[in-house]
Amino acid sequence: MIVWLNGTFGAGKTTTAKELTSRIPDSRLFDAEKVGEMLWHVLGVPDRDFQDFPPWRGLVVETARQVLDHVGGVLVVTQTVLVEQYWTEMRTGLTRAGVPVRHFLLHADQDTLVERIGTDTKEESVGARQWRLDHLAAYQASLPWLRREAEVIDTVGIAPHRVADIIMASVANPA
Repeated sequence: MIVWLNGTFGAGKTTTAKELTSRIPDSRLFDAEKVGEMLWHVLGVPDRDFQDFPPWRGLVVETARQVLDHVGGVLVVTQTVLVEQYWTEMRTGLTRAGVPVRHFLLHADQDTLVERIGTDTKEESVGARQWRLDHLAAYQASLPWLRREAEVIDTVGIAPHRVADIIMASVANPA
């Protein structure tokens, strides 16, 4: 199974993923960005985003399938996907491969996201601050399809361990 944590920068995906992988037996964090970074060496730096490379989407699906075939368990994926076509392509590929996917959107309002991004002092976060802020409009534009495709969890005022509790309960008791 895959537990996919979607949402824009500052929504709490990474922190929630760490909570989940510490609680779910036989779970692993699968950082799909590493697939994109690998493709940079082959295809060059993309104009906009490595997700625009069709091989990225196919390789994420195939990598996840092969990892799960090899070790089993649960993959927790923290990857912002804001293009509906890309999500549909990956979800369809995973479904065809027999990999169940639970898609969660960790959501926060614009003001909260701006505050979280602005106060994130991790070295890698500070350097990407403006890039993250510049992508908030794309997130807002994606919300209609994300709300249809994912289980939405509003992370405003909720500690990451509580967000993990909500996800764990949902995974244990699917609707």
